[in-house]
Parts: sequence; structure tokens; C-alpha cells
Amino acid sequence: MCGIVGYVGSRSASPILMNGLRALEYRGYDSAGIYISGAGAMKRAGQVSALADALPASFEGTCGIAHTRWATHGAPTEVNAHPHTDGEENVWLVHNGIIENYADIRAELVKDGAVFKSDTDTEVLVALIAKKYTKDVLLEDAVAAALKEVRGTYGIAVASTREPEKVVAARLASPIMLGIGTDGYYVASDATPILKHTRDVVYLDDREMAILTPDGYRVTTLSKEVREKPVETLEWDIESAQKKGYEHFMLKEMMEIPDAIENTLRGRLVPASGEVNLGGLRDVLPRIKNAKRIVITACGSAFYAAQAGELLIEELTGIPVETVLASELRYRRNTMDPNDTILFAISQSGETLDTIEAIREAKRHGILVLGVVNVVGSSIARETDAGVYNHAGPEISVASTKAVISQMTVLALIALLMGRNNGLSLPDGERLVKEIARLPELARKVLEGHEKIQEIAKKYADTTGAFYLGRKFQYPVAYEGAIKLKEISYIHAEAYGAGEMKHGPIALIEPAFLSVVLAPEDSMYEKSKSNMQEIRARGGRILAITTEGKEEDLRGLADDVLSVPKTDEFFLPILTTIPLQLFAYYVALHRELPIDKPRNLAKSVTVE
Repeated sequence: MCGIVGYVGSRSASPILMNGLRALEYRGYDSAGIYISGAGAMKRAGQVSALADALPASFEGTCGIAHTRWATHGAPTEVNAHPHTDGEENVWLVHNGIIENYADIRAELVKDGAVFKSDTDTEVLVALIAKKYTKDVLLEDAVAAALKEVRGTYGIAVASTREPEKVVAARLASPIMLGIGTDGYYVASDATPILKHTRDVVYLDDREMAILTPDGYRVTTLSKEVREKPVETLEWDIESAQKKGYEHFMLKEMMEIPDAIENTLRGRLVPASGEVNLGGLRDVLPRIKNAKRIVITACGSAFYAAQAGELLIEELTGIPVETVLASELRYRRNTMDPNDTILFAISQSGETLDTIEAIREAKRHGILVLGVVNVVGSSIARETDAGVYNHAGPEISVASTKAVISQMTVLALIALLMGRNNGLSLPDGERLVKEIARLPELARKVLEGHEKIQEIAKKYADTTGAFYLGRKFQYPVAYEGAIKLKEISYIHAEAYGAGEMKHGPIALIEPAFLSVVLAPEDSMYEKSKSNMQEIRARGGRILAITTEGKEEDLRGLADDVLSVPKTDEFFLPILTTIPLQLFAYYVALHRELPIDKPRNLAKSVTVE
């Protein structure tokens, strides 16, 4: 969601904060604002560039906070942009999250004479802090007192004119980390604005607060209990987060898919025994071996990776697996037995609020919760009992690509690990381990065909809508393909199990309507061909995704055919996902849309 960055130290804060906002813009780009002690505040609606263009060279100081917004309460206007301040312009605050009881607090503050300019819940919070910030009260004490009265979620950074060399940060369910530099201290929503300055970070936990000054930092609870927090080292580097000559981060990140798979597999395959070594799960292997039921939870594209994992784990283990949207799981009656059920939680950022809350609800019932995350030190990584890192590297584009592929790869590894403990034979284990090791090479072959995909995408850039159809292992791939087209090209697309097309959706088939059919040479191949014949008979346009060697077989049925290299059908979803991501990208490119920053979306959804 929203991006927060703050700095206090010996350097000029303005360039640090503005560069930090540019790095954070993928979290939200409805508006942006900055506050510098001694210089004042400036805000602009729109992207960070609008703020940068308006910022005078004289806007200087050594302490400040800044924010890029994804709108929740209130339209994306300048008046609703952060930082927000109180009526006296004494306290300044940036916020990621939602204050659920803001209306009640606002009503009480209005009775006391407070006047509000914006429609945001954040302005209510800063007014409440200002009310607590009486003479002889320290800023951190006023912040703590106010936060004890609010319900909801928050990641905040606060500054004041009265204590001009201090930034106070706090979190509840919205991520906040500190950067420990040689010439100052940083606060941010995630690592991207910090990487350029330091790799030494401290992660705040819920209901913790940090007080930063040029002389150092300390962490306490809202009740003033001092917390000794370990300083951790970030694995990511700034270079990996740059575009490296690509027009968009999305294209760069898709081209990094082979490396992402390779990094996910590195050191984890044991070919001689047909087994998989996942060190992050070592301490819980006895409980994994005794599992009788598995639940996988996630949101967005991670959910479709979860569905691919569901099928694979069931096929290789014989254990029932269920995928449940995290936004639903957290509210459903718990039917998971702590004695024999495992919950896997999947998230690229490790900060998805619905997933975090689902984890907490499961743990409340004693369920073993295992994480699959990409960001080391993230909230989910810290709150789960054990887990596996993707090691896909930073992903900046809002539309997830390489992270989805790496999630599928991790789940394939988990399926192999559990399969060998549940009757999967040594020869089958050896064969599958050998085959999964080929995936980086096979993914590179798929990407080599990106120019052909670009040509085909141009033909369909004006389509009125699209079906994505798949069976069995390709069923979740269809959903991933559809959501990619929707979120970056703004073309309505729906995914179906191919067999369901005739139960209503087929009524939409017409010459202007596109059907993307996943028809690799697998156990469902002939049935997929039958679905294509049904579409063809009704005049629909078809783009088919198949495996090498089957192109000619489908030319009479499909208008266009793309192919991926052959592999075991268990792993084909990892390959067939790639051309669908590229297709969506090139359709959006032809439509001249803001691919890395699609409208109304944000990279990490840290509000409900």
C-alpha cells in the first residue's frame, strides 16, 4: 500500500527522501508529499514526479518524513495527500494503514474545537497526537498515548516542529523497518529506499515504537518497555532493483525468471536420492511427515501459485490439499486439526495483511504454520513457525511475475519433499528431481520467443474480452494469465476450467472475443483440443499455448499458437505461465498503458 520513508542525521534529508519515494512508488502513486524540519511541507496529487518538479532547491534540512499514497479514505487529491498535520502545524505524520474508529475519534476532537481539512483517517490520528502533545510531553509519549486509543492498522512516521531533530515510528500490522547508517538513521515501509544507504536494518514488531535522533535510536513498546532488537543484514542490493536498460521493471523481472528459478533451486536438490533439502523446514519435518491435511492460503497471484501447488502436492503425496483465499480463511470457522493439519501461507512481500491475519488465527488454534515468502525478515517470515524463502530477488513492478514462478517452484520442491516421505518411489523421485533441475534452461528457451509473443499480442490488443481456459494442472495457470491481462491492460478477462465453458460462458463467444487455451501435451491434451473445436465452431478467436512438437496439430484449430519446451506435466505450469505473462505485457505495451503502475493497484496490500 502506501510508502513511507524518513531520515534524521547529518546529511541533507530532501534528496534522500525524494529518492526514497521514487523507490517506494510501486506501493502507491495517487499522491506524494514531504516534510522537512525547518523547511516545511509540500504535497502534490499524482505521481512522485509531480512533487519533484515542484520542490524548490532551497527545501533543505537534516530531518524529515515523506509519503507516497494509495488512496483508502478520501480521493487522491492534494488535500488528502500525506504528510498530514494538526491545526497548529506542529505535528506532522505519514501513515500506511487504516484507523477503523477514526469517525468516533474525529467527532470527539471536533467537540474540542479541532478543524479538519481532508477526508482521511490519518488527519484524525495526527490531531489526536497533537492533543496529547502538551507542554513538557515528549513526542514519543504523545504518539504512544494516541495509538493506545485507536483501532485498526498503522505504520507511521511522525515529526514535530518542537523537537526538530527527532522522528518517531510505530507499527501495527503495517510494516516498518529502521535503517542503521553511518551518517544517520532511516525509517521505511520496506527495504527499497534504504538499500542505497545501508544494509543494516532493524524490524519493528507490532505495537513497537522507535525513536530516532542524529545520535542514535531506541525501540520501546507503547508502554515504554525497552526492546533490544537485533540488527540484521539485507540480502538484496540496489543494483538488482534497477531497470538495467529495460523499458519496464515488469519486462526486466520476467527476463530474470530463469535466474529466479535457479536461485530457488540452488542447494536444495539431492539427485542421488531423488530428494529435496529445505533447511527452513528441517526442525518441523516430523510434523510434516505426520500431516493428514494441508491448507494453503494466499492472496492475488500468490493464490494461483498456491492452486498449482495444491494439485502437485496431492498428486505426489496422496494427502488432501485445500487452497483458501486468506481474506476468507481468517473469517471462516476453523476446521483445521492441530494434530494433523499444516497451513502454508504464501506472500511475495511477506506483508499482506489478510495473509498475516489468517496466520494469526490459525496459530491461535495451534496449527503449524509454514511460510513461503520472498522478503527476508518480513512479517510473515517472522510470524510463521518455519518456512522457505523464494530467493527471487526484488520485484518492483506491481504485477508479479518472477515471484509467482518462484512460488510455484518452491511448492514443487515441497511436493517432492513430502512425496518422498509418502510413498513416492526412488525412481520417480530421481526422475522428477532431474526434471525440475532443467527448468531454468527451459524457461530461457520460452523467453527467447518473446518477440513472437509481441507480434501476436499486437493482433489482440483491441480485443473486447478474453477467456483463459485450462484443465487440471493448467487450470490455475489460466487464472494467473487472466489476472495479468486484467491488471495491466485493463481488458476484462475471465478464467475457467475448460470443461465449464459449455455451462454458460460459451454464450459470450463471438469473432471479436479471444479465448486463450492452455493445451500442452499432457494428460488433458485431447480434451483441451475438443474445447478448442467448440470455440472454433462458434467463430471465436483462439490463442493456444502448447508444447513443442504439437504446433502443427493445433494450427487448424487456433488462430495463433505459442509453444513451451516439453517437461513433466507436473512442472509444465511453471513454463506455460511465462508466455501468458509476456502476452499481457505486450498487449499493455501496444495499448500504451503504465505497465509498472497500473491504475488503482499497489504492490503490497497491507490494509483489509
